[in-house]
Amino acid sequence: MEEIKLKAKIREEIGKEAVKKLRVQGHIPAVVYKGKKSQNIKFFAKDFLEAIHTKAGENVIIDLEVEASASGKSGKSKKSRPTIIKEVQYHPVKGDILHVDLNEISLTEAITVKVPIAVKGEPDCVGVKEGGVLEHVIWEVEVECLPTQIPESIVVEVQGLKIGDGIMLKDLKVPVEIKLIGDPEQPVIHVAAPHVEEEAEVSAEGEGVQEPEVIREKKVEEEDTAEGPPAKEGKESDKGKKA
Repeated sequence: MEEIKLKAKIREEIGKEAVKKLRVQGHIPAVVYKGKKSQNIKFFAKDFLEAIHTKAGENVIIDLEVEASASGKSGKSKKSRPTIIKEVQYHPVKGDILHVDLNEISLTEAITVKVPIAVKGEPDCVGVKEGGVLEHVIWEVEVECLPTQIPESIVVEVQGLKIGDGIMLKDLKVPVEIKLIGDPEQPVIHVAAPHVEEEAEVSAEGEGVQEPEVIREKKVEEEDTAEGPPAKEGKESDKGKKA
């Protein structure tokens, strides 16, 4: 697992307006947690973006270097600690990073993280060539391992899958030092049968054949009703003549 160094400062800016001003200056407000303890920090946005734009993504181990003095005068007095990203909050429209939560970790203790699924061989999948659809039931899985052993992704090979076949959590191949978390029967990948539209077309055609009959019957009823009154008027007219 790749480790990236990130310099940070203790953050004294608290509150909506103060934090907003901080972002305008190019910083990202953050909090680093260690158990129940927490510390407000800040770092430059460009430095953090460089840290997460690696193969490890947000699972990168960040070697966080925080200035011990809030004033920054004690520049030589710094404390370095290994951390991992807990949560990143993004602006719903602009996509800018608004806030970051980090967890301080021990490199010798196992942690639980989510790792993305990487599908290999989709174009060569037997089921896809037969007209099936390769469905990603889940896009990431939870694993437990040492921070230094976190995989960039878990590769799933699908070339040999036929229509109706699938891969479950228990079928994933991971190193022995990595433990998969979750239901072993959880589907990960599935090759579904192609959607059949012919039945719908036949059904539609069948309805089309019956519709004229319904209309014809309705017309017959209307004709019967229409013929009724004239006949009745004729009888009344005859009575009038007799009278």
